[in-house]
Amino acid sequence: MEELNALFHGFQVVLSPTNIGLMLVGIVLGVLIGVLPGLGGANGVAILLPLTFSMSPTSAIIMLSCIYWGALFGGAITSILFNIPGEPWSVATTFDGYPMAQQGQAGRALTAAFTSSFVGAFVAVVMITFLAPLVAKFALKFGPPEFFAVYLLTFCSFVGMGKGSPFKILASMAIGFALAAVGMDTVTGQLRLTFGIPDLMRGFDFLIAVIGLFGIGEILLSMEEGLAFSGKSAKLNTKVVWETWKELPRYWVTSLRSSLVGIWMGITPGGATPASFMSYGLAKKMSRDGAKFGTGQIEGVVAPETAAHAAGTSALLPMLALGIPGSPTAAVLLGGLLIWGLQPGPLLFVEQKDFVWGLIASMYLGNIAGLLVVLTTVPLFAAILRVPFAIIAPVIIVICVIGAYTVHNAMLDVWFMLGFGVIGYIFKKLDYPLAPLVLALVLGDKAEDSFRQAMLVSQGDLGIMWSNMLVGSITTLALVLLFWPLLSKLVQKLRKPKPVEFAQEQPVD
Repeated sequence: MEELNALFHGFQVVLSPTNIGLMLVGIVLGVLIGVLPGLGGANGVAILLPLTFSMSPTSAIIMLSCIYWGALFGGAITSILFNIPGEPWSVATTFDGYPMAQQGQAGRALTAAFTSSFVGAFVAVVMITFLAPLVAKFALKFGPPEFFAVYLLTFCSFVGMGKGSPFKILASMAIGFALAAVGMDTVTGQLRLTFGIPDLMRGFDFLIAVIGLFGIGEILLSMEEGLAFSGKSAKLNTKVVWETWKELPRYWVTSLRSSLVGIWMGITPGGATPASFMSYGLAKKMSRDGAKFGTGQIEGVVAPETAAHAAGTSALLPMLALGIPGSPTAAVLLGGLLIWGLQPGPLLFVEQKDFVWGLIASMYLGNIAGLLVVLTTVPLFAAILRVPFAIIAPVIIVICVIGAYTVHNAMLDVWFMLGFGVIGYIFKKLDYPLAPLVLALVLGDKAEDSFRQAMLVSQGDLGIMWSNMLVGSITTLALVLLFWPLLSKLVQKLRKPKPVEFAQEQPVD
């Protein structure tokens, strides 16, 4: 009951003309970002974050989160109409969405995708509403050892449960830690890795890094690939929408299963992309029409879209309650909170109730607004893709430069941003993940401070990480996740049956 009262108070905060206007602006910008393959949710939020510095934190987070919801919606448009995933998590949507569009069922596929996205996000927001305060109250018991154990759990889960080579994830994370160490040591006050350059005293701003890594890096890669658009127009009318809505309830099991998969992958550092693929695979395996998947089955659109939105939304739970982002976009939003002077974590629910519950209320309203916007503006956003990419790319680069410069009004930040853009391009070419680098850059200082405080309390005894049941269980779980790839291979070898040897028959004399 307490959560519902706080939520109603959050609706009072959000339902002001200014916040509603910012919500609609964020949704439209987000859909545009999702439609353009050179951008993405994390990129758009990072590029547009400097525009929110003059706003109140509540208005700023409402606009940025709505950009995120819009990007989640917009990625389905290009996937279905043009077979071009606007977002990484939209790849699985192309498997059945594009065949449906080729069969003249683009409106049906788009309606199914948008509605499923709304359902997945709604389930995740309900989970955040009732679970986030409980997690926050539990986290109030945390001290420096517990906080470091949680940070360690986050880093280890990225390594052990992440998609791709653990060594590449470790390399990416190590670079992030090195960048986070640049500047002034918060414990001793000494300068580290500044090499006599005064501008490095403040360290590398995470916003400069993410604008370069995501925005410039993606644009360079898209320019190299010679991206061009070709496809068909799309129309949605009331009849198609109603007929599709009547059909969707028969897939409620798929929607529920995909929502649960998405929520789990969002809270853990799995993310929306593996959640969409996992849900698609489960739907294909468990559906009666699984053999027809890939030929234009509406269930093949429902599963990945529901999971992607559930994962993208639930990734904000650990960011709000523990100060630990569950996705690259959540990591960017975490940095925004720090810039606005807010400390994510359990105390946020006590000291900034208007902010927290205003954000949660905006999740409900933002997803409703997003569903209405995309259902009514699909032809407009589809027409944007007829603009040559040679025009779109320079516009995006100019926006990145302006965003980087406005952080500190320093030209050096623009050069840093371009340097990070080259790093992002190289990482993508070599298939190195960027999310661990951003995570380490954002949380590196906090993890180091918690560890050093714990060591000061215990006089250098690592046993403090197992000094009680709470910190011991978190630390042990972190180590299990770190070595999970090795443990899983060992279990597979132990379970592998030994080949049965048949004795050769002796020849009869």
